[in-house]
Amino acid sequence: MIKNKRILITGMAGSIGSELMRQLAPNNKIFGIDTNETGIFDLIEEHQLKGQWVYGRIGDVRDMNTVNDVFSDFKPEIVIHAAALKHVKPNEDYPLEAIQTNVIGTYNVIYCAKKWQTKRFVFISTDKVVNANSIMGGTKKLGEIMARNNGFVAVRFGNVMGSRGSVIPFWQNQIEKGGPITVTDERMERYFMDIPEACSLVLYAAEHGKAGETWVLDMGERVNVLELARKIIKETKKDIKIKMIGIRPGETLSERLMTEEEEKTATKRGRFNIIK
Repeated sequence: MIKNKRILITGMAGSIGSELMRQLAPNNKIFGIDTNETGIFDLIEEHQLKGQWVYGRIGDVRDMNTVNDVFSDFKPEIVIHAAALKHVKPNEDYPLEAIQTNVIGTYNVIYCAKKWQTKRFVFISTDKVVNANSIMGGTKKLGEIMARNNGFVAVRFGNVMGSRGSVIPFWQNQIEKGGPITVTDERMERYFMDIPEACSLVLYAAEHGKAGETWVLDMGERVNVLELARKIIKETKKDIKIKMIGIRPGETLSERLMTEEEEKTATKRGRFNIIK
């Protein structure tokens, strides 16, 4: 339904950003920004060969001058802010880097979106903002609050299978090396969704979300990570061992999609919970 729009995607070379671009490019003009030089170059070349209007630049959302240049030249009607540092442990080790990207970078994009009167803005959040006890979760929570307080929309979902940094590709790499595959704790549970499902949530929220809302996909029941690991090993038909490594700083045993207060006040719409 989103057609004939100028759309800016930050973090366009990432798993979510690149899939959003693929879905939106046939009917819109897409401009991306990313620090991944090779990733953004490959994406642009691939889609320009198909005759689609896809451009971008190497750049960091941390740099206000870069972000302002993009907005002043492209004047996006829709912004999807997917750029982020998203791994729990590296963010715990280097919290200033997480703050620079997830807080200051988000501020820069929001500031320019307001300055250049962007019509729609979607901030991609995470279930780790709920009762956040990690640097990553805390910085993304600040980003979510900034987006909502400025009249924009946030979307919140759990682990995206197949995305860069998700547990499935990590395990696959361990399996290719003969194992073992590592599991944090036998009690750990997570919500899982695939990349197309995550992107459908983002696009639906971009079209239907109202100022100050957070959209949360009903992802069903949490999955026990140890049981998931066993199923994946079974499918390989290989003798792969599982190694328990213990919970690390910033990690939780069981993620939630909403706080208890949010669960009480959220509005249900189909497969979505909408927090105002």
